[in-house]
Amino acid sequence: MTPASRRTLLKTGGLAAAGIGAASVAGCSSPEKISGGATSVAAADIPLGSGKVLEGTNYVVTQPTQGKFCAFVRTCPHAGCAVQKVQEAEIICTCHDSRFSIADGSYLSGPAKAPLGAANATLSGDTVNITA
Repeated sequence: MTPASRRTLLKTGGLAAAGIGAASVAGCSSPEKISGGATSVAAADIPLGSGKVLEGTNYVVTQPTQGKFCAFVRTCPHAGCAVQKVQEAEIICTCHDSRFSIADGSYLSGPAKAPLGAANATLSGDTVNITA
């Protein structure tokens, strides 16, 4: 067996590191298929003082106060991941733990330094209609 040259070792190590880096970046993005078109949700499904991520859409809807519904684009301004959950009064991007206000989408903590993008939420009867 012939010993490997320094160049071969460096080349192989670099390719392995690139593969690990690519896997790490891929872990940040959501495998979920996301639609950006208009959608709707029953107002009763949006908890008061919290909210709900609308799976399969590009929106998160909140109800910070009784009868006031807000909608935001799910794309985190930090790395482009889709926010994954709403916990109490915070919208959370689980990729890097950025947190946003349910009242206005403003940045609260984490690596993101900008707010979530606003969407339109309109109450029509018992339904909240959401558009970009």
